[in-house]
Amino acid sequence: MSAAARAAPISSGVDQLVTIVIPTLNEERSISSCLDSVLSQTYSQIEVLVLDGGSDDRTRAIVENYASRDARVMLLENPRRIQSAAMNMGLEAARGVYLVRIDAHATVAPTYIASAVAHLSTGEWGGVGGRKDAVGFTPTGRAIAAVLGSPFGVGNSAYHHATSSQTVDHIPFGCYVTDAAREIGGWSEQYSVNEDFEFDLRMRTSGRPLLLDPSMVIAWEGRPTIKLLARQYRRYGRGKSKVVLAHPAATSPRHLAAPGIVAMLALAALIAPWRPKWSFALVAPYLFVLTAGSISVAATLPTPEERRAVPAALAAMHLSWGVGFWEGIAGADVVQRSR
Repeated sequence: MSAAARAAPISSGVDQLVTIVIPTLNEERSISSCLDSVLSQTYSQIEVLVLDGGSDDRTRAIVENYASRDARVMLLENPRRIQSAAMNMGLEAARGVYLVRIDAHATVAPTYIASAVAHLSTGEWGGVGGRKDAVGFTPTGRAIAAVLGSPFGVGNSAYHHATSSQTVDHIPFGCYVTDAAREIGGWSEQYSVNEDFEFDLRMRTSGRPLLLDPSMVIAWEGRPTIKLLARQYRRYGRGKSKVVLAHPAATSPRHLAAPGIVAMLALAALIAPWRPKWSFALVAPYLFVLTAGSISVAATLPTPEERRAVPAALAAMHLSWGVGFWEGIAGADVVQRSR
């Protein structure tokens, strides 16, 4: 990292205000748990900006109730609804030396902010994030959570299963020096999903590395059904295609694995009537990986109902992401949702 890009170390002897930005859209079921985890941090010098994208459930009322009892909480409007817009509004309003994003359907460990500040105050890092542990509350949801924690489901995406601190290309729920986030232009609002990866890419190329510290634990609520998981990952794939087109040099083999699987299966289906053996030869490697992955992940689950959902969860992640990627390449619009 260049001397110009490296932030000067900040004194650890004086608490520095941290701005926490929470984008919301219809999160009445989870926002209380999220806010409870944020407000019970061991690091108390915080302001909490909840950016609501037009919720029509009880989300706003719940946040307003918290704000009436704790002056650190503020509810702001996000008329564009998407997360990138919420983050930029939070960045503009932030008074903190540091800025942290936390999803409304997630909770963080009590020392999350303190650990982030300890890392960032050294001046060595452009951003810091923790390990994202998926949780589920239904049998299918718990199977999905197990898949999200497995390399068979997410490949070498370290923030899902890392056990040691390391430099990475992307961090979940990133913690940043506010001035650095402003210097690189904030979050690009042309992306309604995958905006966090694109932001991290610009942070890294500005000469500021990213640190993943798995002791900073994030409990993130995964989707409860296979249908919702497929919809989510199809949207993720579309978003990733836009980032790949804009920043091809930042593309890794992991980003192309699911699109490659979909292309291979499409070719197998096309030639099956005339070359069934060739078709099977194309399909067989993925079937082997899917089977091996299902056995590996299912072995970590206690009930038959949970284990039965694992193959469908793996396939939904891989194939929906791959289909969404190709749709994005072909010019399909990315569904604009805040979550």
